[in-house]
Amino acid sequence: MNNTTKANPAPIGLLGFGMTTILLNVHNAGFFPLDVVIMAMGITIGGIAQIIAGILEYKNNKTFGTVAFTAYGFFWISLVLIWIMPKLGLGEPHSPLSFGLYLLLWGIFTFGMFIATLKSLTISKLVFGSLFILFILLALANFTGSHLIHTIAGYDGILCGAFAVYEAIAQVINEAYGRKVCPV
Repeated sequence: MNNTTKANPAPIGLLGFGMTTILLNVHNAGFFPLDVVIMAMGITIGGIAQIIAGILEYKNNKTFGTVAFTAYGFFWISLVLIWIMPKLGLGEPHSPLSFGLYLLLWGIFTFGMFIATLKSLTISKLVFGSLFILFILLALANFTGSHLIHTIAGYDGILCGAFAVYEAIAQVINEAYGRKVCPV
């Protein structure tokens, strides 16, 4: 290994995003209530680990990875803060309208990131395409109060997270074997 070779930080960022997305969306699909497990994942691997991966992507001159991992890492931290700050007496709980707008803004950003994946790997298109749909569905669920849309969003989110976990594992396996073992 020469001194210019750097490790790929994307798999840890993808795992942070994917596992946390699956966990939250199992909740969104209605399987269990929002609890400390989701919040802890959101802060640590969803938030902090992705931000670290984004910083390392910056050091590797990867603009897309830098923007994606740092932005979505801070998304997870902000989401947990939205949930816990009112419980700590730091602001009023969010309204469906403000939370719907928050999710819509993330959806708009994600659509731009999806467009950037159109010249990338198929699995990246699947991650960002399903994430865009997830944010739009969650925004609509908040704007309309529809439990059905929220549940459908949960299933889309589980799929989105699974795509990201697959991409992370595929990158690690393909690098370990020095060839394309897992299609991406």
